Parts: sequence; C-alpha cells; structure tokens
Amino acid sequence: MDQRMQKTFLYNVSTNFVDRLANWAVNPWRRYSFLAIIFLIGFLIGSSLGMINGVLALMDPVGAFITLIFLEILIKARFIFQKSKKPIILVRVFDMLRIGLAYGLFSEGLKLL
Repeated sequence: MDQRMQKTFLYNVSTNFVDRLANWAVNPWRRYSFLAIIFLIGFLIGSSLGMINGVLALMDPVGAFITLIFLEILIKARFIFQKSKKPIILVRVFDMLRIGLAYGLFSEGLKLL
C-alpha cells in the first residue's frame, strides 16, 4: 500500500520554507545579515555548552562527545543538501552554525585555561 503525505497547509508551508528563504535572501544584505545571525546563534550555543561543562565539570567527556556528534551530523547534512537540488542558502546556514559553534567552544576553552 502506497503511503503518501497529505497535502495539508502545514506540509505545504514546511516544504516551501527553504525555497521562500532562498528567494528572500537573494538580496546580499539580507543574506549576510541572516548568516551573521546564524553565526551568532551558533556562537551562543557553543559558549553556553562550554560554560556549562566548565562550571559543572561533571560530564566533560560526554559533553564533548555529544558536541562532536552534532558537528559531524552538520557536516554530513551539508554534503547531503549540497548534492540535492535545494538552494545553496541551506548549506551556508549549516556552515555558519557549525563555525559559530566551534568558535564559541574554542573561546570558552581559552577562558577556562
């Protein structure tokens, strides 16, 4: 039996979200500001993870492992979306999130030395 998704409003909105985001980000100022916001969100998450692990000092290896797995998933997702027909803005979003996360972790690591 063939199971297809129903064409509900939520399904239509979620499938067209990336296309609408790419059309919105055609303007360079919008694209750069959006990517800067994504970078800063990644930096905030990375510095928060580093700060929580540094203060508690309970699960440093587990926290590092989970962060490493998350970064590897972002790298794999980047290659998957790069091969698909999706717009390039999604690949750049993954890159900025990954770079911001790594930079936030690195800066927190330097603070804790």
